[in-house]
Amino acid sequence: MSTVRGSTPRDDGFVMPAEWEEHDGTWLAWPERPDNWRLGARPAQDAYTAVATALSTHELVTVGVSDEQYPHCRTKLPPAVRVVELSTNDSWIRDMGPTFVVNRATGARRGVDWIFNAWGGLEGGPYFPWDKDERVARKVLEIEAADRYVSPFVLEGGSIDVDGDGTCLVTEECLLNANRNPDRTRGEIERNLRDHLGVDRVVWLGAGVFQDETDGHVDNLARFVAPGRVALTWTDDVDDPQYEISLDARTRLEAATDAKGRSIEVQLIPAPGPLYRTAEEASGVDSVEGTLPRREGDRLAASYVNFYIGNQVVLVPMLDPRRDDEALEIVGKLFPDREAVGIDAREILLGGGNIHCITQQVPVRPPAP
Repeated sequence: MSTVRGSTPRDDGFVMPAEWEEHDGTWLAWPERPDNWRLGARPAQDAYTAVATALSTHELVTVGVSDEQYPHCRTKLPPAVRVVELSTNDSWIRDMGPTFVVNRATGARRGVDWIFNAWGGLEGGPYFPWDKDERVARKVLEIEAADRYVSPFVLEGGSIDVDGDGTCLVTEECLLNANRNPDRTRGEIERNLRDHLGVDRVVWLGAGVFQDETDGHVDNLARFVAPGRVALTWTDDVDDPQYEISLDARTRLEAATDAKGRSIEVQLIPAPGPLYRTAEEASGVDSVEGTLPRREGDRLAASYVNFYIGNQVVLVPMLDPRRDDEALEIVGKLFPDREAVGIDAREILLGGGNIHCITQQVPVRPPAP
């Protein structure tokens, strides 16, 4: 049972914990739509399976899947992975799923159910409809038996990143976009984040990764790896449009302080590529009116920062043989208590995101007093 709370997480003493804090489990949603994933989503399903398998030895992994795909999905995934029937329009559970919050004083766990409009709705969103996706957060919270806060605010989980110590990272490109909450001021947006994440300070970056179809989600650009420390995607190529974006983010981060007054140390992670969609990759996607087309030559919003921090592993997308080893080594040093595992993730990237976008952590309930 999931009770709807009429207050806010902040009112009740709840905060969003950092991703590196211990998980009870991780959720994914199975890819299948042929107008986004090539070759009937079979290559993407292999990549999702690799992610679920790598996590399943250290925490409970739950995969939501349609009834039609259930037999195939159950066969692909190891027995330790829990598979449940869950209707979706696509498979980005980070964005359509709930954001879990905890009360460190009482040992309780609840979830925030944001409004989801598929990254902009009819004003730039990549597909229509998104009605099934909009119901996913409620269903996940029912299964997890977590009470629900219903936010009157359009927001995706990939557009926020927290340090678990009072600070949140966001981008102006996404949160101030007119296709999300056009009637909200910047101040109102900040108050909403404070109320629903339990944070005290919001650090605003400018744009997200170049050509990111999410309108610049922060989880593809910059991520907290510890309180006072942020990993940032970076290129030294001054002719690449990404250079000015990353330089602006670095300047803002180095000038900022977090909720505890700490200066922010920036760890640069080299960007892959630039990478582009091949003719073969484009031809394998069904062309459907109302869905963002996948064309040969599209620049892909590739980033190693789109990693996922599990209980004992950190999963890093492998995207470019020229830089994969360097990126994996850097991320591994950022998390010395975890094994850095590279996942061949180009097929996820072709769908519009990466490993962090397809996962959603369920934090443990804090010890009761």
